[in-house]
Amino acid sequence: MINEFTSNLDPDLPANAEVQAAMLNLTTELVDLALLQAVEVKTEQVEGRKRRISAKISIPRQVEQVWQVLTDYEALAEFIPNLGKSERLKHPQGGIRLEQIGTQRLLRVNFSARVVLDIEEVFLQAIHFNMVEGDFNAYSGCWRLEPETKEDGSGTSLSYTVLVWPKRTMPIVFLERCLQHDLPLNLLAIRQRVEELFS
Repeated sequence: MINEFTSNLDPDLPANAEVQAAMLNLTTELVDLALLQAVEVKTEQVEGRKRRISAKISIPRQVEQVWQVLTDYEALAEFIPNLGKSERLKHPQGGIRLEQIGTQRLLRVNFSARVVLDIEEVFLQAIHFNMVEGDFNAYSGCWRLEPETKEDGSGTSLSYTVLVWPKRTMPIVFLERCLQHDLPLNLLAIRQRVEELFS
């Protein structure tokens, strides 16, 4: 789409860097919008205030490359929107423990949530996480990676599922909207990070 759009620019027109940049930004936004619409998001009411939300995206890179980005835990906050902090903590049994803080702004109200997660890796297949401390009654889920074979090479199907049980002080409708909005952006950010590192 970018090549098709920019190829229609008249090379004989006076060079205007601002106009050219604006056009390139517009095409990038259009591509991102198309990719966002390709992210599948599902919400399920499990029981009471518990919700299971899942999302899935296709990444045109090898599983090993996607795995490398996902397991660089302390770098996640550098490129995932609304993730303000992702830091490894000392685990009492020597495993992987992360502290993450998510931030969100809605209707001029700043909202943040903190979780401490224990991580269990199944090499190149899955990353399970479970909250051991934080701002929810419960928060657990899994990243899953599956190899794809496409006409133009190998790819990875990346899916994310989270089961969240908010405390009474957190409106469930607000939480649902935040997750439904953020998950496609987060998956797209991971895809873009993989592309940047391995293109």
